[in-house]
Amino acid sequence: MINFASRAYDRRWRIDPIVRSLLDTDFYKLLMLQLIHRHFAAVPVTFSLINRTWTVRLADMVERRELEAQLDHVRTLQLGRQERIWLAGNTFYGTEGIFRPDFLAWLSALRLPEYEIEVVDGQYELTFSGPWAEVMLWEVYAITIVNTLRNRAGLARMSELELDVLYSRAKAKLWGKLDRLADAGITGIADFSTRRRADFLYQEWALLAAADHLGDGFLGTSNVALAMKLGLEAIGTNAHELPMVLSTLAETEAELRASQYRVLELWQQTYDGRLKVFLPDTFGTTQFLSGAPDWVADWTGLRVDSKDPFEAGEEAIDWWASRGRDPRSKLVLFSDGLDVGDILALDKAFRGRCRLGFGWGTLFGNDFRGCHPRGADDLAPISLVCKVTRANGRPAIKLSDNLAKPTGPAAEVARYRAIFGGAGLGHRDVVV
Repeated sequence: MINFASRAYDRRWRIDPIVRSLLDTDFYKLLMLQLIHRHFAAVPVTFSLINRTWTVRLADMVERRELEAQLDHVRTLQLGRQERIWLAGNTFYGTEGIFRPDFLAWLSALRLPEYEIEVVDGQYELTFSGPWAEVMLWEVYAITIVNTLRNRAGLARMSELELDVLYSRAKAKLWGKLDRLADAGITGIADFSTRRRADFLYQEWALLAAADHLGDGFLGTSNVALAMKLGLEAIGTNAHELPMVLSTLAETEAELRASQYRVLELWQQTYDGRLKVFLPDTFGTTQFLSGAPDWVADWTGLRVDSKDPFEAGEEAIDWWASRGRDPRSKLVLFSDGLDVGDILALDKAFRGRCRLGFGWGTLFGNDFRGCHPRGADDLAPISLVCKVTRANGRPAIKLSDNLAKPTGPAAEVARYRAIFGGAGLGHRDVVV
């Protein structure tokens, strides 16, 4: 096993790459990219880094030259031959040949485009602009790089012995969480921690620990590179990015409301079976379910993100029942800021009433709270995102079920709310 303390303390490298492969990303990014490449490759978009924990002044902690070096390194990466063979020949979600040969040929030649960087009031304004298919992979790499550099800045202030204590406590803490899940017989756990992980080596250790301790209760990881390396299932479907961009292509209010379902039409033309899991909260879950075509109820399940998970689970079960489907056959995948206590409580509330899945993210792969030997909190996770902010020459909007999490200019957010309504929206504190 790797000595984390020595590895963190040893700073001899000219550059210690944070992202070492284009596959060091979430699986759903590749699934979405294939759809985008086929239908919307040239749509102009801009992604922007957003630090929702604005009291943490990232530009004061992370040196600009280090950030630029890491970003520039990602621009040198290309899909390797073995990686392409694995994507082409592996079985994902029980299906062979998910990725088309023409897409893989295009992906093999892709080099990520340039970026723009500015510092404003202690924060990095980092933007990525260009054709949608060429830009969208920057999202996960940007978050991962900035988050890891912030962590490294905190580690650099510690001695090697302090680092040894830190990592010992963090590993014991995670093992204790896994103990609780194993004792309760929890199944359906998946790692969603890539973008806000502590670093790539710790994420790998956490995966090995979860697979060892939870056995069949651990489904796999969203991280494609680690799924390939460790022989795990790659987990993921789709995200808010698709309806956010498609909404900017709408010319009328009717087309705008319908854009969230147009995403699903295109998805089921591209993928089938277990990959048919929809994310309803981009413009509000309640309005989405109310207006959804009946065929949406035949999909495998839905992913809960920004809504109170207990409310969202009950709403989903009631909706399937109202559409004449048996909720016990449907998957509810919980995924927003989960920790072990949330997972245990949700399992107790919904086991036997539906099929359960848990996307365990930041607090699986980056929970060093209370582990610092001197009691510092500068390694506590922050809420860092990289969202599409413009598309097709227009602001890209996410309303969210959580009134604390909308993105976009205030006037456009208000316009979207007037169109989609505010049913079911509420306020929840943003943890990560």
